[in-house]
Amino acid sequence: MSTATLTIDLDALVANWRMLDAATPASTQTAAVVKADGYGLFADKVSKALAIGGARRFFVAAAEEGAMVRQTLGPGPEISVFSGHMDGDAALLRDHNLVPMLNSTEQLTRHIEALPGHPFGVQLDTGMNRLGMEHAEWAALRDLVIPLNPTLIMSHLACADDPGHPMNQAQLAEFHAMTDGLDIPRSLSATGGILLGPNYAFDLTRPGIGLYGGEPFVEARPVVTLDIPVIQCRDVAPGESVGYGNSWVADRPARIATIAAGYADGLIRAMSGKARLYSGIHSCPLVGRVSMDMLTVDVTHLPQDPDSLQLLGAMQTVDQVADAAGTIGYEILTSMAQRYRRIYTGIAA
Repeated sequence: MSTATLTIDLDALVANWRMLDAATPASTQTAAVVKADGYGLFADKVSKALAIGGARRFFVAAAEEGAMVRQTLGPGPEISVFSGHMDGDAALLRDHNLVPMLNSTEQLTRHIEALPGHPFGVQLDTGMNRLGMEHAEWAALRDLVIPLNPTLIMSHLACADDPGHPMNQAQLAEFHAMTDGLDIPRSLSATGGILLGPNYAFDLTRPGIGLYGGEPFVEARPVVTLDIPVIQCRDVAPGESVGYGNSWVADRPARIATIAAGYADGLIRAMSGKARLYSGIHSCPLVGRVSMDMLTVDVTHLPQDPDSLQLLGAMQTVDQVADAAGTIGYEILTSMAQRYRRIYTGIAA
Protein backbone atom coordinates (compact mmCIF):
# COMPACT_ATOMS: atom_id res chain seq x y z
CA MET A 1 0.00 0.00 0.00
CA SER A 2 1.60 3.24 -1.15
CA THR A 3 -0.81 5.70 0.45
CA ALA A 4 -1.48 6.44 4.09
CA THR A 5 -4.40 4.83 5.92
CA LEU A 6 -6.90 7.01 7.76
CA THR A 7 -9.00 4.96 10.17
CA ILE A 8 -12.19 6.58 11.47
CA ASP A 9 -13.77 5.04 14.56
CA LEU A 10 -17.50 5.73 14.21
CA ASP A 11 -18.21 4.17 17.61
CA ALA A 12 -15.92 6.77 19.19
CA LEU A 13 -17.68 9.53 17.25
CA VAL A 14 -21.07 8.44 18.56
CA ALA A 15 -19.70 7.98 22.08
CA ASN A 16 -18.42 11.56 22.04
CA TRP A 17 -21.85 12.82 20.92
CA ARG A 18 -23.53 10.87 23.71
CA MET A 19 -21.11 12.19 26.33
CA LEU A 20 -21.75 15.77 25.24
CA ASP A 21 -25.48 15.09 25.18
CA ALA A 22 -25.26 13.75 28.74
CA ALA A 23 -23.43 16.93 29.82
CA THR A 24 -26.53 19.07 29.15
CA PRO A 25 -29.87 19.24 30.98
CA ALA A 26 -32.41 16.58 30.02
CA SER A 27 -34.60 19.22 28.40
CA THR A 28 -31.81 20.32 26.03
CA GLN A 29 -31.60 18.70 22.60
CA THR A 30 -28.14 17.90 21.25
CA ALA A 31 -27.61 18.39 17.53
CA ALA A 32 -24.47 17.57 15.53
CA VAL A 33 -22.37 19.79 13.28
CA VAL A 34 -21.22 17.96 10.15
CA LYS A 35 -20.00 20.91 8.07
CA ALA A 36 -16.76 20.89 6.06
CA ASP A 37 -17.63 17.37 4.85
CA GLY A 38 -17.93 16.07 8.39
CA TYR A 39 -14.76 17.90 9.51
CA GLY A 40 -12.89 16.17 6.71
CA LEU A 41 -14.11 12.67 7.60
CA PHE A 42 -16.89 12.59 4.95
CA ALA A 43 -20.27 13.93 6.01
CA ASP A 44 -22.24 11.01 4.60
CA LYS A 45 -20.40 8.56 6.84
CA VAL A 46 -20.44 10.64 10.02
CA SER A 47 -24.01 11.92 9.68
CA LYS A 48 -25.33 8.40 9.14
CA ALA A 49 -23.46 7.12 12.20
CA LEU A 50 -24.63 10.03 14.35
CA ALA A 51 -28.23 9.52 13.22
CA ILE A 52 -28.05 5.85 14.15
CA GLY A 53 -26.51 6.91 17.47
CA GLY A 54 -29.39 9.24 18.30
CA ALA A 55 -28.81 12.65 16.68
CA ARG A 56 -31.94 14.15 15.10
CA ARG A 57 -30.75 17.63 14.12
CA PHE A 58 -27.73 18.53 12.04
CA PHE A 59 -25.95 21.74 11.07
CA VAL A 60 -23.94 22.46 7.93
CA ALA A 61 -22.21 25.56 6.60
CA ALA A 62 -23.81 25.80 3.16
CA ALA A 63 -26.95 24.64 1.38
CA GLU A 64 -24.91 22.40 -0.93
CA GLU A 65 -23.59 20.53 2.11
CA GLY A 66 -27.12 20.22 3.46
CA ALA A 67 -28.36 18.69 0.23
CA MET A 68 -25.72 15.96 0.42
CA VAL A 69 -26.53 15.20 4.06
CA ARG A 70 -30.23 15.03 3.22
CA GLN A 71 -29.52 12.51 0.47
CA THR A 72 -27.73 10.39 3.06
CA LEU A 73 -30.26 10.68 5.88
CA GLY A 74 -33.51 10.88 3.94
CA PRO A 75 -36.60 12.65 5.28
CA GLY A 76 -36.97 13.26 9.00
CA PRO A 77 -33.89 14.82 10.58
CA GLU A 78 -33.78 18.61 10.58
CA ILE A 79 -30.80 20.05 8.73
CA SER A 80 -29.94 23.72 9.34
CA VAL A 81 -27.64 25.93 7.27
CA PHE A 82 -25.38 28.41 9.10
CA SER A 83 -24.86 30.65 6.06
CA GLY A 84 -28.59 31.25 5.83
CA HIS A 85 -30.43 31.87 2.57
CA MET A 86 -27.82 32.94 0.04
CA ASP A 87 -28.70 34.17 -3.44
CA GLY A 88 -29.47 31.11 -5.56
CA ASP A 89 -30.19 28.79 -2.60
CA ALA A 90 -33.98 28.68 -2.87
CA ALA A 91 -34.24 25.47 -4.89
CA LEU A 92 -31.77 23.60 -2.68
CA LEU A 93 -33.50 24.75 0.50
CA ARG A 94 -36.93 23.80 -0.86
CA ASP A 95 -36.08 20.52 -2.56
CA HIS A 96 -34.02 19.16 0.33
CA ASN A 97 -36.11 20.64 3.16
CA LEU A 98 -33.24 22.61 4.66
CA VAL A 99 -33.64 25.26 7.36
CA PRO A 100 -31.56 28.40 6.75
CA MET A 101 -30.38 30.36 9.78
CA LEU A 102 -31.13 33.87 8.49
CA ASN A 103 -28.36 36.35 9.25
CA SER A 104 -29.62 39.71 8.03
CA THR A 105 -32.57 41.79 6.85
CA GLU A 106 -31.48 41.01 3.29
CA GLN A 107 -31.63 37.26 3.91
CA LEU A 108 -34.98 37.54 5.68
CA THR A 109 -36.47 39.44 2.73
CA ARG A 110 -35.01 36.97 0.22
CA HIS A 111 -36.37 34.00 2.14
CA ILE A 112 -39.89 35.36 2.63
CA GLU A 113 -40.16 36.36 -1.02
CA ALA A 114 -38.66 33.18 -2.50
CA LEU A 115 -40.02 30.55 -0.10
CA PRO A 116 -43.05 31.87 1.78
CA GLY A 117 -43.99 29.50 4.58
CA HIS A 118 -40.71 27.56 4.40
CA PRO A 119 -39.08 26.95 7.82
CA PHE A 120 -36.19 29.16 8.91
CA GLY A 121 -34.18 30.08 11.98
CA VAL A 122 -32.47 33.30 13.00
CA GLN A 123 -28.85 33.89 13.90
CA LEU A 124 -28.02 36.81 16.19
CA ASP A 125 -24.67 38.53 16.68
CA THR A 126 -23.94 38.81 20.40
CA GLY A 127 -20.46 40.25 19.99
CA MET A 128 -18.45 37.96 17.73
CA ASN A 129 -19.00 40.25 14.72
CA ARG A 130 -19.03 37.43 12.24
CA LEU A 131 -22.57 36.33 11.35
CA GLY A 132 -26.02 37.31 12.54
CA MET A 133 -28.29 40.26 13.18
CA GLU A 134 -26.95 42.87 15.57
CA HIS A 135 -29.01 44.17 18.48
CA ALA A 136 -30.53 47.18 16.71
CA GLU A 137 -31.33 45.22 13.53
CA TRP A 138 -33.00 42.47 15.51
CA ALA A 139 -34.98 44.97 17.61
CA ALA A 140 -36.36 46.47 14.40
CA LEU A 141 -37.27 43.09 12.91
CA ARG A 142 -38.37 40.89 15.78
CA ASP A 143 -42.04 41.92 15.73
CA LEU A 144 -42.11 40.94 12.06
CA VAL A 145 -40.13 37.75 12.51
CA ILE A 146 -41.73 36.22 15.61
CA PRO A 147 -45.22 35.73 14.07
CA LEU A 148 -43.52 33.74 11.29
CA ASN A 149 -42.54 31.09 13.87
CA PRO A 150 -38.79 30.60 13.36
CA THR A 151 -37.67 27.13 14.38
CA LEU A 152 -34.66 28.41 16.35
CA ILE A 153 -32.87 31.55 17.48
CA MET A 154 -29.14 31.05 17.86
CA SER A 155 -25.85 32.83 18.44
CA HIS A 156 -22.23 31.68 18.67
CA LEU A 157 -19.62 32.10 21.39
CA ALA A 158 -16.25 33.58 20.43
CA CYS A 159 -14.16 32.41 23.40
CA ALA A 160 -15.86 29.29 24.75
CA ASP A 161 -12.58 27.34 24.63
CA ASP A 162 -11.32 29.69 27.39
CA PRO A 163 -13.75 29.22 30.32
CA GLY A 164 -12.46 32.23 32.23
CA HIS A 165 -12.70 34.69 29.36
CA PRO A 166 -15.07 37.58 30.16
CA MET A 167 -16.48 37.44 26.62
CA ASN A 168 -18.44 34.32 27.56
CA GLN A 169 -20.45 36.09 30.25
CA ALA A 170 -20.85 39.17 28.06
CA GLN A 171 -22.29 37.16 25.19
CA LEU A 172 -24.54 35.17 27.50
CA ALA A 173 -25.96 38.41 28.92
CA GLU A 174 -26.45 39.84 25.43
CA PHE A 175 -28.18 36.68 24.24
CA HIS A 176 -30.57 36.89 27.18
CA ALA A 177 -31.21 40.56 26.47
CA MET A 178 -32.02 39.83 22.83
CA THR A 179 -34.17 36.72 23.36
CA ASP A 180 -35.69 36.52 26.85
CA GLY A 181 -39.46 36.35 26.81
CA LEU A 182 -39.70 34.78 23.36
CA ASP A 183 -41.46 31.45 23.06
CA ILE A 184 -38.96 30.13 20.52
CA PRO A 185 -36.23 27.50 21.04
CA ARG A 186 -32.79 29.01 21.60
CA SER A 187 -29.21 27.82 21.03
CA LEU A 188 -25.94 29.42 22.10
CA SER A 189 -23.44 26.61 22.60
CA ALA A 190 -21.19 24.47 20.47
CA THR A 191 -18.69 22.11 22.13
CA GLY A 192 -16.99 24.74 24.27
CA GLY A 193 -20.27 26.26 25.39
CA ILE A 194 -21.57 22.87 26.53
CA LEU A 195 -18.52 22.57 28.78
CA LEU A 196 -19.21 26.00 30.31
CA GLY A 197 -22.21 24.51 32.07
CA PRO A 198 -26.02 24.41 31.99
CA ASN A 199 -26.48 28.20 31.95
CA TYR A 200 -25.24 28.13 28.36
CA ALA A 201 -27.28 25.14 27.20
CA PHE A 202 -30.72 26.68 26.51
CA ASP A 203 -32.93 24.45 24.32
CA LEU A 204 -30.39 23.07 21.85
CA THR A 205 -26.62 22.65 21.63
CA ARG A 206 -24.55 22.20 18.48
CA PRO A 207 -21.32 20.29 19.21
CA GLY A 208 -18.81 20.09 16.38
CA ILE A 209 -15.09 19.59 17.07
CA GLY A 210 -15.74 17.63 20.27
CA LEU A 211 -17.53 14.92 18.30
CA TYR A 212 -14.37 14.33 16.28
CA GLY A 213 -12.02 14.05 19.27
CA GLY A 214 -10.82 17.66 19.44
CA GLU A 215 -10.31 20.18 22.22
CA PRO A 216 -11.70 21.68 24.36
CA PHE A 217 -13.46 18.34 25.00
CA VAL A 218 -10.48 16.69 26.66
CA GLU A 219 -12.49 13.61 27.65
CA ALA A 220 -13.30 12.84 24.01
CA ARG A 221 -12.41 9.44 22.64
CA PRO A 222 -9.94 9.58 19.71
CA VAL A 223 -11.79 9.21 16.43
CA VAL A 224 -9.00 9.30 13.85
CA THR A 225 -5.85 7.22 13.36
CA LEU A 226 -3.37 8.02 10.59
CA ASP A 227 -0.74 5.46 9.61
CA ILE A 228 1.76 6.44 6.92
CA PRO A 229 3.79 3.81 5.05
CA VAL A 230 7.58 4.03 4.81
CA ILE A 231 8.83 4.25 1.23
CA GLN A 232 12.56 4.06 1.90
CA CYS A 233 15.14 4.28 4.70
CA ARG A 234 18.69 5.59 4.26
CA ASP A 235 21.76 6.37 6.30
CA VAL A 236 22.81 10.01 6.51
CA ALA A 237 26.33 10.97 7.56
CA PRO A 238 27.18 13.91 9.86
CA GLY A 239 27.10 17.12 7.85
CA GLU A 240 24.67 15.82 5.23
CA SER A 241 21.28 17.51 4.84
CA VAL A 242 17.79 16.17 4.28
CA GLY A 243 15.08 17.64 2.09
CA TYR A 244 14.48 20.99 0.42
CA GLY A 245 16.57 23.98 1.40
CA ASN A 246 19.07 21.94 3.46
CA SER A 247 16.89 22.89 6.44
CA TRP A 248 18.01 19.90 8.55
CA VAL A 249 21.64 18.85 8.78
CA ALA A 250 22.72 15.70 10.62
CA ASP A 251 25.08 16.27 13.54
CA ARG A 252 25.61 12.51 13.96
CA PRO A 253 25.10 9.38 11.90
CA ALA A 254 21.35 9.15 11.31
CA ARG A 255 18.83 6.74 9.85
CA ILE A 256 16.09 8.60 7.95
CA ALA A 257 12.76 7.16 6.83
CA THR A 258 10.93 8.78 3.92
CA ILE A 259 7.18 8.27 4.30
CA ALA A 260 4.28 8.63 1.87
CA ALA A 261 2.36 11.77 2.86
CA GLY A 262 2.87 15.51 2.60
CA TYR A 263 1.11 18.82 2.28
CA ALA A 264 -0.99 17.46 -0.60
CA ASP A 265 -2.47 15.19 2.07
CA GLY A 266 -3.22 18.03 4.48
CA LEU A 267 -0.01 17.72 6.50
CA ILE A 268 0.76 21.41 6.42
CA ARG A 269 4.27 22.80 5.89
CA ALA A 270 4.12 24.65 9.21
CA MET A 271 4.82 21.37 11.00
CA SER A 272 8.20 21.05 9.23
CA GLY A 273 10.90 20.13 11.72
CA LYS A 274 8.44 20.28 14.64
CA ALA A 275 5.97 17.40 14.52
CA ARG A 276 6.63 13.89 15.76
CA LEU A 277 5.45 10.51 14.54
CA TYR A 278 5.31 7.20 16.37
CA SER A 279 6.47 3.66 15.87
CA GLY A 280 4.58 1.90 18.63
CA ILE A 281 5.49 3.86 21.76
CA HIS A 282 8.65 5.32 20.25
CA SER A 283 8.56 9.00 19.30
CA CYS A 284 10.33 9.91 16.05
CA PRO A 285 11.01 13.53 15.07
CA LEU A 286 10.02 14.92 11.70
CA VAL A 287 13.17 16.38 10.13
CA GLY A 288 13.49 18.70 7.16
CA ARG A 289 10.63 20.31 5.30
CA VAL A 290 7.23 18.82 4.62
CA SER A 291 7.06 18.37 0.85
CA MET A 292 4.08 17.68 -1.39
CA ASP A 293 4.01 13.90 -1.07
CA MET A 294 6.69 12.99 1.47
CA LEU A 295 7.92 13.50 5.01
CA THR A 296 11.34 12.57 6.34
CA VAL A 297 11.58 11.19 9.85
CA ASP A 298 14.55 10.38 12.09
CA VAL A 299 14.27 6.69 13.06
CA THR A 300 17.88 6.24 14.18
CA HIS A 301 16.91 5.08 17.66
CA LEU A 302 14.47 2.38 16.54
CA PRO A 303 15.58 -1.27 16.81
CA GLN A 304 14.67 -1.85 13.16
CA ASP A 305 13.32 0.04 10.18
CA PRO A 306 9.54 0.50 10.52
CA ASP A 307 7.01 -0.42 7.84
CA SER A 308 4.89 2.59 8.76
CA LEU A 309 4.74 5.49 11.20
CA GLN A 310 1.70 6.89 12.96
CA LEU A 311 0.90 10.60 13.10
CA LEU A 312 -2.53 10.41 14.78
CA GLY A 313 -3.65 7.73 17.18
CA ALA A 314 -3.29 6.49 20.73
CA MET A 315 0.05 8.25 21.26
CA GLN A 316 -0.83 11.63 19.75
CA THR A 317 -4.05 13.60 19.35
CA VAL A 318 -5.03 15.91 16.52
CA ASP A 319 -4.52 18.87 18.87
CA GLN A 320 -0.98 17.81 19.74
CA VAL A 321 -0.16 17.68 16.03
CA ALA A 322 -1.80 21.07 15.64
CA ASP A 323 0.27 22.52 18.49
CA ALA A 324 3.45 21.43 16.74
CA ALA A 325 2.29 23.21 13.60
CA GLY A 326 1.19 26.34 15.43
CA THR A 327 -2.45 25.88 14.48
CA ILE A 328 -5.64 24.24 15.79
CA GLY A 329 -7.07 20.75 15.51
CA TYR A 330 -9.84 22.01 13.22
CA GLU A 331 -7.31 22.84 10.49
CA ILE A 332 -5.56 19.49 10.75
CA LEU A 333 -8.82 17.52 10.57
CA THR A 334 -10.43 19.47 7.77
CA SER A 335 -7.25 19.36 5.68
CA MET A 336 -7.17 15.57 5.49
CA ALA A 337 -6.91 14.75 1.79
CA GLN A 338 -9.12 12.35 -0.09
CA ARG A 339 -6.27 10.25 -1.42
CA TYR A 340 -5.85 8.57 1.96
CA ARG A 341 -7.14 5.04 2.07
CA ARG A 342 -10.03 5.33 4.49
CA ILE A 343 -11.23 2.59 6.80
CA TYR A 344 -14.42 3.11 8.83
CA THR A 345 -14.98 0.94 11.87
CA GLY A 346 -17.90 0.52 14.22
CA ILE A 347 -21.51 1.58 13.79
CA ALA A 348 -22.68 2.10 10.19
CA ALA A 349 -19.22 1.22 8.84
